[in-house]
Amino acid sequence: MATLVVAEHNNASLADATSKTVSAAAMLGGDIDILVAGQGSSAAADAAKTIDGVRAIIHVEHALLEKQMPEAMEATIVALMDGYDTVMAPDTTTHKAYMPRVAAKLDTQQISSITGIEDGAFERPIYAGNAVAYVTSADPKKVVTVRTTAFPAAGEGGSASVDAQSAEIGDTGSEFVSEELTKSDRPELTGAKIVISGGRGMGSGENFALIDSIADKLGAAVGASRAAVDAGYVPNDYQVGQTGKAVAPDLYIAVGISGAIQHLAGMKDSKVIAAINKDEEAPIFQVADYGLVADLFKALPELEAELEKIGY
Repeated sequence: MATLVVAEHNNASLADATSKTVSAAAMLGGDIDILVAGQGSSAAADAAKTIDGVRAIIHVEHALLEKQMPEAMEATIVALMDGYDTVMAPDTTTHKAYMPRVAAKLDTQQISSITGIEDGAFERPIYAGNAVAYVTSADPKKVVTVRTTAFPAAGEGGSASVDAQSAEIGDTGSEFVSEELTKSDRPELTGAKIVISGGRGMGSGENFALIDSIADKLGAAVGASRAAVDAGYVPNDYQVGQTGKAVAPDLYIAVGISGAIQHLAGMKDSKVIAAINKDEEAPIFQVADYGLVADLFKALPELEAELEKIGY
């Protein structure tokens, strides 16, 4: 039994999601190899070989893999699958674009967004996290995406070998045109240790300045509920929840967020949850470790003042 883990990287560095996916793969047993597919990605491959429990790094370079184009990733992975029973990738936007294509080519059903593995069954949330399903598969090849917030990072100290291979990718009919990335001095939302999110209760995008000020003091990332995003208060990439990003910081602060199940699905794995809401019946208080029933427009300035007093 062997598992191929697809690395998450930007060519220059390896994302933490890769190590967490290795932890998931280790629960299956057997050998684990990591595929680093990119262009100019030798630094990412070198980082991958230090992850504990990994047998080998398969390093594939091609111009179409620089941005991990779906058609190119599909061709690269399918060509390698004779040697593996399972392919795993983080459950992020990049990998969601091509993993269904891989499953189709392998004539297997994809198992998505797993949060655990128990006795050979894959655990995954359903109904917006209201229930948990345990999925088994008799398919000879398994295609799995991993909700990395549910797994710890694998240890370091590994010394895997690096096997450089070429990719045979024909005319895919698509090309990378451009990308526009949000630039911020704050940590990336899915990797931040502290996240402070605002909801519909913020009232407007201008009022998010109250959250921004506290986030800058705490070194936190800023998130939002879908209601806040749909209202145009903040961009889509702030959204935390079932149809947004899944986060699991050490501290999650929910401000003016009612706590709809769709939002909870994206942040319920946070270590500590604190909530500020003027409605004492808000569902968010059912999952919060600490709750403050208060007007956020009064509570946030008071919180900022207290942070300043203690040196933040």
